[in-house]
Amino acid sequence: MPDATTPVAALKLAIWRFAAARQWEPYHTPKNLVMALASEVGELCDVFRWLTPDESVSASADPKLREAIADELADVANIVFLLSEHTGIDLSDAVEAKMKKNAIKYPPPE
Repeated sequence: MPDATTPVAALKLAIWRFAAARQWEPYHTPKNLVMALASEVGELCDVFRWLTPDESVSASADPKLREAIADELADVANIVFLLSEHTGIDLSDAVEAKMKKNAIKYPPPE
């Protein structure tokens, strides 16, 4: 069970409890979670699929599109949090480490 000492940790705990109450843990293998993540990202892509670039920038101003975007972002985040919990990878540490790598790989223009 994840701890709840930070806002992100509290979210992870709430997501974990939701899944545990439904006895979904046997299905939450890393492989299955990655496949579910791909599916949810596909659903988020579907919201933007036929929008022009300009329409995509303003999509969140439309209440119906905003709700769809928020729902799919939440689904993606839920699965990312579950995957981090099931793999033992701390997202804060992973993001920080990756940003350091990216800073070397993609230095700012001079």
